[in-house]
Amino acid sequence: MKILVAEDDENIRNGLYEIFDNEGYDVVTAINGAEALKQYKAEKPDMLCLDVMMPEASGFDVCREIRKSDANIPIIFLTAKGQEIDKVMGLEIGADDYIVKPFGVHEVIARVRAITRRALQNKSVPASSDESFIVEKLEIDPSELKARRDGQEIDLSLREVKILKLFHDYKGKVVDRDTLLDHCWGEHVMPESRTVDQHIAALRKKIEADPKNPEIIKTVHNAGYRYE
Repeated sequence: MKILVAEDDENIRNGLYEIFDNEGYDVVTAINGAEALKQYKAEKPDMLCLDVMMPEASGFDVCREIRKSDANIPIIFLTAKGQEIDKVMGLEIGADDYIVKPFGVHEVIARVRAITRRALQNKSVPASSDESFIVEKLEIDPSELKARRDGQEIDLSLREVKILKLFHDYKGKVVDRDTLLDHCWGEHVMPESRTVDQHIAALRKKIEADPKNPEIIKTVHNAGYRYE
């Protein structure tokens, strides 16, 4: 899933890029409203995250222009303003959510996951697979970005769903780091060498009864990982 982030503040823009990239989104950026419209037409993103106060065209202007031709693409507004009238205006012209700066990483993740779930369930964005699948005792629902076990729900990122689907499809086989990178990050992406291991460690904390002695995603020394 591709997300367009339009933000004129470089630090915030880079921070959002890192957050969304880590979640598993393909991230495209723009530094002002005019560039955001160009990127929207060229890149055809599935979701937009727009700063309200940008040079050349505001986030409101960009949203109005996009809504003329696309009523369904999810749009999140980012702004330093907190007045009620700004929130009302943003929602009335077609925004799906509104985040006031400064914001926390967990808040951004929670909001973008919620919008992604709605978009996947409404079929307004494409999904690699809508079908649930089972990994050990976990039932993973890609359209909800959730796993369920014994009545307990576990929130997942897009990338974590991809990782679990890969292990499901390669059950009993060793999955090396290059295969994980190609399938869950993309062949064109070259993350740092520890990226895969860090993501697996974080995923184990969510899904394993004892992350230090995993029973679902097992390490195969000098080879990769395996789900049996």
